[in-house]
Amino acid sequence: METVFESDSIRYVRVTEELVKDYLAMVNDIQRVARFIGDRTEAIPEDKELSWIRGKREENAFLFSMIEKKSGAFIGNIELMDVKDGTGELGIAVTGDKQDLGYGQEAVRAMTAYGFDSLGLARIFLKVYPNNARAIHVYEKCGFREYDCTEKDIFMEITR
Repeated sequence: METVFESDSIRYVRVTEELVKDYLAMVNDIQRVARFIGDRTEAIPEDKELSWIRGKREENAFLFSMIEKKSGAFIGNIELMDVKDGTGELGIAVTGDKQDLGYGQEAVRAMTAYGFDSLGLARIFLKVYPNNARAIHVYEKCGFREYDCTEKDIFMEITR
C-alpha cells in the first residue's frame, strides 16, 4: 500500500481490496460506526463492498484508508467527495476499536490541509447527525463551524 500523504501517527493510502475485511468490520459495526454513516441497521455483504472499492478506485476518488504508523493497524477511511469549484465534502469513519484515541481529530486536520494545500480548495464542508456529539466536538476543535441545520443533519464548514 503506497502512502499518499502522512500525519504524525497516520499514513493515508488509497482504498484497496486488501483491506476489505477491515472495511466490513467497520461499516458493519452498527452501534459504533454504521448508525453515524447512513443510519443503517443491516450488514453490507462483501461483494457489495468490493464493488464500492473498485468504483472508488476507478473514479480516482480522494478516498484514503488510514493506517496507524506504529502498528500498521487499520484506523478507518476519510474522503473528500464532490470536489469541484473550490469546494469538497468531508466524510470520515473510524473503526470502533480506534475511536477516542485522537485519530479522528488528527485525520480531519490532515485531510483539511490536503484539501486546501494539494487540491487548492477554498471551502470544505460536511454534514453530521445531531446525535453524533463526539464527531461534532472533533469538527469544532478542527475549526469547522455550523452554517445550517435541519432536523436530520447539522452542516458545518471551514474556509481557507
